[in-house]
Amino acid sequence: MTLTRSDTKHVFQRLRDGLVPTRGLDAFAVRIDRQRAEIRRLLELVGTDGEGVAKFLRGGYGCGKTFTAQLATLDARDQGFVTSFVVVSPTETKFHKFEEVYHKIVTELSTGTCPRGALADILDRWIGRVEDALAEAGLDEDADGFDQQVRARIAEDLESMTRGAVPGDFVRVVQTIFDLKQRGELPGAGALLSWLSGSTHVAQGAKKLAGVKGDIGSRDALGYLRGILEISKAAGYRGLVIVVDEAETILRMRSDTRAKSLNGIRQIVDASQDYPGLLWVFTGTPEFFDTRKGVAGLQPLHDRIRFMQSGGFASLRQAQLELRPFDKASLRDVAFRLRELYPAADRGRMDGEISATFIDKLVDEVTAGFKGDVGVVPRQFLRTLLHHMDLVDEDPEYDPMAAAGFEPAGLTPEEEAAQRGGGGIGKAGAGAGTGDDDDELVPVEDAW
Repeated sequence: MTLTRSDTKHVFQRLRDGLVPTRGLDAFAVRIDRQRAEIRRLLELVGTDGEGVAKFLRGGYGCGKTFTAQLATLDARDQGFVTSFVVVSPTETKFHKFEEVYHKIVTELSTGTCPRGALADILDRWIGRVEDALAEAGLDEDADGFDQQVRARIAEDLESMTRGAVPGDFVRVVQTIFDLKQRGELPGAGALLSWLSGSTHVAQGAKKLAGVKGDIGSRDALGYLRGILEISKAAGYRGLVIVVDEAETILRMRSDTRAKSLNGIRQIVDASQDYPGLLWVFTGTPEFFDTRKGVAGLQPLHDRIRFMQSGGFASLRQAQLELRPFDKASLRDVAFRLRELYPAADRGRMDGEISATFIDKLVDEVTAGFKGDVGVVPRQFLRTLLHHMDLVDEDPEYDPMAAAGFEPAGLTPEEEAAQRGGGGIGKAGAGAGTGDDDDELVPVEDAW
C-alpha cells in the first residue's frame, strides 16, 4: 500500500522509539498472511453472521502480537467496525476491576473518521438515525412534541436492541444527553458523556440531571458495554472489536488479583456469545496460557480456550491463534520494505548504502548480540536499522558498513534475558515479583 506523508512520518518515529505504529502497518507486515486471514474470517463472522467471539493471540516476546493486534484494528475499521485497543496495566487498567476495563474500552473507541474518543460521534450518529426514522414515519421535526418522541424512541430501541440487558441508568443518561444538547447545554451533556464512558470524576450535580447516583460498577459494566455495542451497530457500524493487549501482565499481579482477573476473562469468554457483533482479541505469551499461574491454573478457562497441536500443526481456527517467532528471512523482508518506504532525500544513496549485504550483516550482528535468539530481536533490529538509515540520509559521508557493530540500547527485561542467553521471556520472567508458587491453582470464583 502507499502511505500518506503523515503516515510515513508516524511509522518511522514510532519505530525509532521502539514502539508499534498505530497506522501504516500494512505497508511492512510480513509473513502473517494466514493469521491475518483468520482475523478477517472472524470479522465476517461477527459483522455479517452476528456472532460474538473471543480470540486469543498466542506468541512469545518479539513474535508480533501487538503488531498483529493493531493491524486487526486497522482491518476492522476499514471494514466498518468500531474498535478499541486496551493494554492491561497493574496501575491504569486493573483487569480484575471490569469497570476500569470498561472505562478504558470506551475512552479508546475509534472509527474510520474518529481516531479516539469516538463515543460522542457514535451517539450523535445513532440519534440522528432515530430522528430520521421518525421523520420518515410522518412526524413533523419542527413540532413541539418531536423531541419527546425521540426521547421515547431512544428508550424503546435500547430495550429492543439489548433485549432488556441494558441498565435503566444507561437509558436515562442517553436520554438526558439528548435533552441537554437540544437545549444547547453542552457542558452538562459532556459531563454525562464522561460518566457513560466510565469516568469516576463526574460532579454530583451533573449526575442529578439524569437521576443517577454513584459510578458504574463491575457488575453493571458488561451491561453498559452491551448498550455501547448496540448503539454502534444502530449508528451504521458493523460491530465492535476490542483488543486487550499484554494479558501476561496479569501474571505479575498478586495471587488474589490474578485469580479475579483470570475469572474475569472466563466470564467474558462465557458471555461473548450473548454479544452479537462483538469480537474480543486478547494477546498473551505461552507462559500466560500454559502455566498454572495463568490460564492453565483455572480449569474452566483452560478447558474453553486450550491450545491444541497435532504433529506440530495447530489450527488457526481454534481459540488460540499462534504467532511464530521471527527468523532471519523475516527480518530481511521487513528491512527491505522499510528501506523502500523511507522518505530519503537521495534514493540512490539510501539503496546503495543500506544494501542487501549491509542488511544481512546487520541481521547477523543483532542476532549474535542476543545469542542467536532471532525471535526476541525485532524491536532492537528495527531501531538499529533506522539509526543507520537516518545517518545515511543526514550525512553524505556516513558509511554504515564501516560503522561499529551492534550495541543494544534501552533493553527490556526480556531482551536482557536473551542477551544473557536466558531465552527471552522464559519461565523466570513469567511471574516475576509475585512471590507465588508456580503450581498454585487459581480458585474458581466469580469476580464480578
